[in-house]
Amino acid sequence: MDLFPWLLKLYEMMGLQLFIILSASSLRQATYTTVRFGIYGAVRSSKKDSTLNFFEKVSLAAVSGAIGAFVGAPADLVNVRMQNDCKLPKEKRRNYKHAIDGIARISREEGTKKLFNGASMAVVRGALVTVGQIAFYEQVKQMLLASGYFKDNIVTHFSSSFVAGGVATLLTMPFDVMKTRMMNAPPGTYNSLLDCFRDIFSVGPSGFFKGFVPAFIRLGPHTILTFIFLEQLKKHFGYIKTDKQCQKCL
Repeated sequence: MDLFPWLLKLYEMMGLQLFIILSASSLRQATYTTVRFGIYGAVRSSKKDSTLNFFEKVSLAAVSGAIGAFVGAPADLVNVRMQNDCKLPKEKRRNYKHAIDGIARISREEGTKKLFNGASMAVVRGALVTVGQIAFYEQVKQMLLASGYFKDNIVTHFSSSFVAGGVATLLTMPFDVMKTRMMNAPPGTYNSLLDCFRDIFSVGPSGFFKGFVPAFIRLGPHTILTFIFLEQLKKHFGYIKTDKQCQKCL
C-alpha cells in the first residue's frame, strides 16, 4: 500500500483523534527521551576527560534508559490508551482531550499508581533501546574517528547512528516479539513470560527476530535523525563561546 493513500485512510478512520494522539506521543518523547539522554550526557560530562570505556557506556546507558522509561511510563500509558480508543465501542471510549487530560483523569479516577501500570516492561525495553542507541552510537563513532578515515561530520554521524539503530532493533526485538505474542494470545495461553519464551524458542532463535525489517524501518530512521540533530545542536549550542570566539563572530 502506498504511503499517502494509507495516511488518508488512517485520517478517515480516526479523524482529529489522530492529532490528539500526537500530544501523547510528544509528551512521551519529551519525558522518556529527554531524561535518558540528559542523564547519560550529564554523568559523562562529569568525568574530567568525558570519556568512557565500552562497559561504562553500556552500564550508564542501561541505567539512563531505565530511569527515562519509568519517568515516561504515564505518558506511554496514555499514548497506548488513546491509540486503542478508536477500536472500542463508543460507549466504552475514554475520549481523553489530550495527554495531560489523560494523565489527570487516570490519576483522579483510577489512582496515581495506575499511571505506572506496565512500567516494569517499559523499564526493561528502555534500558535495551538506550544501550543500542547511545552506547553503540558513541562506541562506533569513536572507532570510526580513531581509524583516521572519518572526520567528525555528518557522514560519521549517519554511519554511527545507522549501526546504532540496527543494534537497538536487534536488542529489543526478542522482547517486543514476546510482548506482542502475549498481548495477542487468548487468555490462559501463557502463564508467564518464560512460557512465551519457550513457545517462540521451539521454532528456533529466528522466531525472536521475525519482522526485523519493519522493526528497523520504525526504529532506524528515528535513531539516525535523533543523533544527526543532536550532534548539530551540540555543535552550535553545546558550549559557551570565549571572548575571542565572540569577537570573530562580530
